[in-house]
Parts: sequence; structure tokens; C-alpha cells
Amino acid sequence: MKRSKTMELGVGLFMLAGIVGLVFLGLRVSGLTLDAPTDSFRMQASFANVGSLKPRARVTMSGVTVGRVESIELDPEWFDARVVLRLDSELEGQLSRDTTAAILTAGLLGEQYIGLTVGGDPEMLSAGDTIRDTQSAMVLEELIQQFVSNMASN
Repeated sequence: MKRSKTMELGVGLFMLAGIVGLVFLGLRVSGLTLDAPTDSFRMQASFANVGSLKPRARVTMSGVTVGRVESIELDPEWFDARVVLRLDSELEGQLSRDTTAAILTAGLLGEQYIGLTVGGDPEMLSAGDTIRDTQSAMVLEELIQQFVSNMASN
């Protein structure tokens, strides 16, 4: 009888650990974190095509996460996608005016995120400014379509 109760307790603890592990993985995959919010500022960037970029996607610089995508909306004047970035406050006044924002993919079919590359312009961007030099997402379907079209024309 005592052995049965010990076994039940062990199975219960194992199941609890499994559920906690699944919740943790779910939070990591969704981009949500349990970290305390840090001071930040906003910037914007316009892209011709954002692919499958989502709000809360990472914004990185040299592979280090420095912010998140806050929102993505259509610019009614130019019909481009306007992406609002929330960046760590330590970067405020540190990004040169010729900073490049590119939509990158983690792995072959992984999540999309924004990578920032700082240029050499002595003028700096400030909070609320727009990053002008952007590179849109590479859409796999468009690349396949171009490849097929080129093969058909040859």
C-alpha cells in the first residue's frame, strides 16, 4: 500500500514537471517573456514586404536581442508596411542615420526577426525617427517562382 502511494506521488511530480516544461517552451516559442520590462524608446522602419514578421518578434544587433517589434501596420500614403520597433533605452542616440534594418530568418524556415546594422554616419537617429535603409523579407514562394520562370525561359 505504501509503495503504491509513493509511486502515485512520483508520477504526479513527473507530470507536474512535464506541464511546467511545456508552459516554459510555449512562452519561449511565442516570444513572451517573464522578464521585467526595461526602459525603451520607439523607432519606425518601412518595408515593401514584411513576409511573416509578427508583433513581438526580436530586434537584434550583432546577434544580441536589443528590442521587439511593437506593431505592424500599412502606411496609407505609400502602401508600405510600417513597423514600429521598441528598442532598449541604452541604444537611444547611438544609432547612426544610415543604420540598416533587414528582415532576417532564423534558419531555413524559422521565425523572422529584424536585424539592425549600424553605419558610419556621424549624425544619430533619435527616438521617434524612421530608419530609411531597409531590406524586405525574402519570401520563399517568390524565389521559387523566379527560379521556375527562369528555367522555363531557358
